[in-house]
Amino acid sequence: MSIYTELKRRNVLRVAVAYCAISWLLIQVTETLFPLFGFDESQVRIVVVVLAIGFIPALVLSWIFRLTPGGLRRELRAEVAAPAAPGAHKSMDRFIIVALVAAVAYFAIDKFVLQPERQAALQQQAAEQVAKEVEAARQEGRSEALAQSSGDNSIAVLAFDDMSQAGDQEYLSDGIAEELLNLLARIPELRVISRSSAFSYKNKDVQLGQIARELNVAHILEGSVRTSGERLRITVQLIDARSDTHLWSETYDRTPDDLFAVQDEIAQAVVRELKLKLLGEVPAAEEIDPRAYGMMLQARYLARLGTEQAYSDSIELYLQALAIQPDYLAALDGLAANYTNQANKNLRPYEEGYALARDAAERALAINPDFALGHARLGWIAMFYDSNLALAAKHLERALELAPSNLTIIGTTASLLATLGRVDEAIALDEYLVSRDPISPTGYGNLGKTYLQAGRWDEAIKAYESALRLSPGRIGAHFFTGTALLFKGQPDQALSHMQQESFEILRVLGLSLVHFELGQMEESDRQMDELIRSHEHDAAYNIAYLLAYRGEIDRAFEWLEKARAQEDPGLVDIRAEPLFRNLHADPRWMAFLESINQSPAQLSTIPFSFDIRRILGNT
Repeated sequence: MSIYTELKRRNVLRVAVAYCAISWLLIQVTETLFPLFGFDESQVRIVVVVLAIGFIPALVLSWIFRLTPGGLRRELRAEVAAPAAPGAHKSMDRFIIVALVAAVAYFAIDKFVLQPERQAALQQQAAEQVAKEVEAARQEGRSEALAQSSGDNSIAVLAFDDMSQAGDQEYLSDGIAEELLNLLARIPELRVISRSSAFSYKNKDVQLGQIARELNVAHILEGSVRTSGERLRITVQLIDARSDTHLWSETYDRTPDDLFAVQDEIAQAVVRELKLKLLGEVPAAEEIDPRAYGMMLQARYLARLGTEQAYSDSIELYLQALAIQPDYLAALDGLAANYTNQANKNLRPYEEGYALARDAAERALAINPDFALGHARLGWIAMFYDSNLALAAKHLERALELAPSNLTIIGTTASLLATLGRVDEAIALDEYLVSRDPISPTGYGNLGKTYLQAGRWDEAIKAYESALRLSPGRIGAHFFTGTALLFKGQPDQALSHMQQESFEILRVLGLSLVHFELGQMEESDRQMDELIRSHEHDAAYNIAYLLAYRGEIDRAFEWLEKARAQEDPGLVDIRAEPLFRNLHADPRWMAFLESINQSPAQLSTIPFSFDIRRILGNT
């Protein structure tokens, strides 16, 4: 009997074929499923090696044992010449056929169903990776360009340490540092990092070299303030952050009456050490009654706490400062800011808050018509309260002429540009603000919003990720990230962000948007009904764009009319809001825009010219 005949009789050849078919099928399934459970290629290779090792034992076992209608039986010598039972062949053939059919079926599913999905997923991952690398390179390039353009003329003024015995003069140490920062920021040739970024390192054990790298500056100004009776001791150090060497240090023992002269001296010393080629003199600090100045510093410190009581106490201190010095512009501007913040946070009636803010800003301009922040404040009120974009443009144009490097004014200008449809210019200014305030969640949030308005979804997501990294609980960041993901066609990822949104109105709104996109209409309706029931009178504008996104055009216009009747401040962003896209083809859309003076034709007639190169040139 030939060896081939014996292998055939004992079903060894059939077992070999079946083993190969099953092994191939197992390997394919393993390659598909293992990555889903976090296993890498090494685990797949283990499966392949085990199956390869098992091939010879399987053939040996098939030689020793044979399949019979009664089950597996060991091959006996007396049975060697006996032919295998026909049923055994048929069972083995059926098993092989089933294995081959399964393998072919899997091959077809894999090739025509799974493989395209895998390729799409891989392409998506590759695209996301490329986008991340491009963004990283772009950010790196922006930082390098920033460093090269400003060279050594860049500085961060850190919060000064409160060295008073009682430790209760923080408002004074912070205030002096901030006043120095503002004074230096008025020098066009000097790039000064904003207060929010520079002061974020307060009370943190961070090396100066790390601060310099993160803020992308060449120099750091740090100091301390100690009070003793009627004496002040201010110690200041200017440091070359790259070499961690002291360029200059000085200690000033003065009375509060000399504080403004000290600030001037420090600013001049910094300029001298940095060897700036100035076009004019170093700006001088405004001399204020020391009592009023101290009250202003306390008031500003309290306002930043953002609580109801802090706002009230801050306003009282500003009023006391103004009672001492009625022409104190910084106190009037602080009052205006407090009143608008109270109104926006429902701590004061909306109309009352904005009326008081307008009065404070107009009083400041009556004292000094060239007070840039007064014009900026009235521009903000005109834009977000009066919906008078022409008046807002007029005030901001003047503010930029007077103080082109003021970050508050530039931020308000970016908002107006986006509203006017000049989104590219708005993005340029928002990117500039991020470069001057690189660890500000507000800056990244504003930049993300502008990217969203421009339809640049990936960049919007990246900006909001930065905002969330710096401030994990930032209101709106998860909602707007989810909105960008919806427009990218990724509702599952959008759902995760909407669920994390901390602001109730936006969370419920976002969940309704996502459930609609997922085809879960019952849940979307439930969330929308909850939003309408709870926030009919303070979220009409938001309800309108939810309905617009859902394709309920008539209802969307009904809610827009309610928003107009309620003078909803959100209407200022209506033209740039991407969630209203489904309304753009409806003739009622242009008619509504005209009714609120926001049609393209109306906006194009609003004159708003300024030299953007004068601003961006400072980078």
